[in-house]
Formats: sequence, C-alpha cells, structure tokens
Amino acid sequence: MTFSLVARCEETGMFGMAIASSSPAVAARCAYARAGVGAVASQNVTDPTLGPLALDLMQGGMSAAEAIAGVRDLGKFIEYRQVLAVDRQGRTAIHSGPKSLGIWTQAEAPNVASGGNLLANERVPQAIVDGYRAATGHIGDRLIAAMRAGLAAGGEAGPVHSAGLLIVDKVSWPVAELRCDWTEDCPIENIATAWGVYEPQLDAYIQRALDPREAPSYGVPGDD
Repeated sequence: MTFSLVARCEETGMFGMAIASSSPAVAARCAYARAGVGAVASQNVTDPTLGPLALDLMQGGMSAAEAIAGVRDLGKFIEYRQVLAVDRQGRTAIHSGPKSLGIWTQAEAPNVASGGNLLANERVPQAIVDGYRAATGHIGDRLIAAMRAGLAAGGEAGPVHSAGLLIVDKVSWPVAELRCDWTEDCPIENIATAWGVYEPQLDAYIQRALDPREAPSYGVPGDD
C-alpha cells in the first residue's frame, strides 16, 4: 500500500525521502531522516520504531547495510516489514520481508533506494530510482520528480491518498517536512504544490531559527 524512496544529495550532503500510500497520514508513521546520518523509510505493516532504530545504528557508525542487518536482528515481526536506508556515504540497503503485501519489489543505486508494496507492477521502484537520477536541481525537486515517475509507471495497485516529503540538512530539525494526510485528489501533486511555495522560503526559515536579527522580513501584515 506504499511506495517511497530515500536519497542523499551528493553535492550538498542533504538527505531526503518521499512517500505515498493509499493509507492516511503515511508520512507520520514511515518517514525518518537525520542530518549528517541518513534517511530511512519504514513501511508495510509499519513499525514506527524501526526508522529511529536504523538512524541510531548509522549514527553509531554502521553503514546502511549494517544498520538494516541490525534492524532485522532487533525488530519484531520483521517478516512483515519493509525498511529502506541510505547512509552518509550514499550507500543504500533494503529489507523487504517475505510477508510484504501484494506485488512488492525494490531498486537501488548510489545515493538512492526505492521500495514498494501492493504495487501495480514490479517496475515502479526502478522507475522511481531512474526518475531521481535523471532529475536535476534541489533534492526536493528530485524527490518529487522521482515520485511522479513512480506514479507514471503505475504506482500503487489502488488510488493513493496521502504523501509526504522530508528533508534534513545541517541543523537538528527537518528543513522541510511537507505532508498531505488525506485527499481524493493526487497527494503527490499536493506536495509538489506545497514544495513550490515553500522552497523559495526554506533558507529564510532556517535563518530565522538561527538568528532572527539577520533574517529577511516575515512578509505578513504589519511586518515592516
């Protein structure tokens, strides 16, 4: 019921992930990233503890593959889980349990990994990886291009209703965390619209947190 990708920008070191599902509020349970460490998607009969676990293992020095092995050892009912990870060196790893739902498959390349379950066909994750690698610009633009490519390749077997985009950079909080928790329209396009509004302001929001004295004006009524 989900397709996603985790990615590292080889130029900036940013990490990001994007995800879509027929289930409500998918990003609230499945999206994880930590600046300087990596990004993780934990999906398919989701255990929300597995994302932080994988990030903790990578922060402790493990590679993505070692962290995913640790998730297999420490996680419960791991045969039901699908977990994707990318680490600070752009190495990727994926666990897809044999009890993943419906058509499930995965694809990897340097700096990007994709996986899905209850898919329309087995080509979707590779289309997502190819879409990310072919795209240019900000990692947010590339994540959206990848998700659009996955949807164009067939996406989920049924309609998707929720989506999310998560990006981390040099600070301890997400520099972008955009969600569409439920819609009868296309949640990926809703996220793309929100990203188009948010991306030009991203640096200003970071600066306001770090030192509001040096930040640009807020652009609200009464702000002079």
